[in-house]
Amino acid sequence: MKLIIPYLGMFLIIFAYFAGIAFAADPDERLNKLEESVKKQELTIEQQQATINDLKMEIEGQKKQGASAQPAATPQAPKASGLFGGSAFTNPNISLALDTFAFGSNLSNDELANQGIPGFTTNGLEWKNGFNLDSAELFIFSPVDPYSNLYVNIPFSENAVTIEEAYIVTTGLPSGWQAKIGKFKSNFSRIDAQHPHAWDFFDIALPYRAFLGDEGLGGEKGIQLAWLPALPVYTQFGVEVLQGENSLLFGANAEEGPHAFTLFVKSSVDISDNSTLYFGPSVLFGKTDSTSILPGLEIRGNSALYGLEGVWKWKPASREALTIQAEYLLLTQSGNTEDPVTHEAIDPLRRMQDGFYLQAIYRKNRWGVGARYDALELFSDRFELAGVQQNYGSKPHRETASLEYNPSEFTRVRLQLAHDQSDPSGRTNNEAILQLNLSIGAHPAHSF
Repeated sequence: MKLIIPYLGMFLIIFAYFAGIAFAADPDERLNKLEESVKKQELTIEQQQATINDLKMEIEGQKKQGASAQPAATPQAPKASGLFGGSAFTNPNISLALDTFAFGSNLSNDELANQGIPGFTTNGLEWKNGFNLDSAELFIFSPVDPYSNLYVNIPFSENAVTIEEAYIVTTGLPSGWQAKIGKFKSNFSRIDAQHPHAWDFFDIALPYRAFLGDEGLGGEKGIQLAWLPALPVYTQFGVEVLQGENSLLFGANAEEGPHAFTLFVKSSVDISDNSTLYFGPSVLFGKTDSTSILPGLEIRGNSALYGLEGVWKWKPASREALTIQAEYLLLTQSGNTEDPVTHEAIDPLRRMQDGFYLQAIYRKNRWGVGARYDALELFSDRFELAGVQQNYGSKPHRETASLEYNPSEFTRVRLQLAHDQSDPSGRTNNEAILQLNLSIGAHPAHSF
């Protein structure tokens, strides 16, 4: 506190100095400047009105001559500002998002690494007590031509550089159709399509960690076709054909060629002038060949993950908003456990497990406060090996609270506290996370 007081005093002195300069000008001089400014604005308005009158006369003359006499207009490519202020066709938009955090838990680093969810995943937590650098993500966006846009996302971590996304999106298909081709985050759900820096909480909801992993489905190679028909209510239909390399749900070796598929419907309706509801069902299904579900065993079979999500946003003012989001996931899986070396079948496997989360974020001015509750085995906890139900202990659940401060639209500081009881054995993970997220450059706006 003693160190803060001198800086606070210095800040007040500097503020008072510049405030004195701003208001020390003579009132008559300030009045004269205002009058000059008003005269300049009046002259500008007169010139603009004259230009409008000329354009009206030109349009009337063209109408009299007849539309058939006019040559066909040549389509012009849209102008967009790029990295240095020129056209985006020659200067792509480039940005960088840095995510770093301090982590503290009552569990040791070894215990965190082994903090899986028995009956769901053997993958533990990668975070370590102390300071962590998650990644620095490089985003590149640019129109390729009038018919497609290019998006690239390259995360840099301490140990690796990967291409999480690299895809094109068509902009010229007729009748509301759009195609996405390359490697991209699936539109299976709203949270799955987002990058981690855009999440309302530091980590992903518990059902996603249990069924898909710490970052959801992740970047998948494939193609997406979406159709936005002309309906009274915004409704988008979509289908995806994916390679299926998610190690938890599918496995990179599940089958040669594409072996994962997604169907989704997304709708949005304005409830009032200040609120909007977004909702829709989806399904993700395909072949499974995973070694991340049961320790020491390989699971081979068919899987389907069904989802139903809803998001309600209330925004009564430009600097105030409330977002409530909920989602229910149901996994069905059938196949066999196998020896991971010889691939010999051991026991038949049948699963039907579910999970959900409910979260709310209230933001006002630069502050935000949030709460989330997520749990597994809400209605179904079937996990049968050779026809015998497996008992892994209590139902996994977690409670999370967050407080964030946004000094600007490019900076976010977030404190998150969680009481994590996702380990059915009863080992609780009480954790605290202080996250700093910074971004620079021209980053495309996030979706709804």
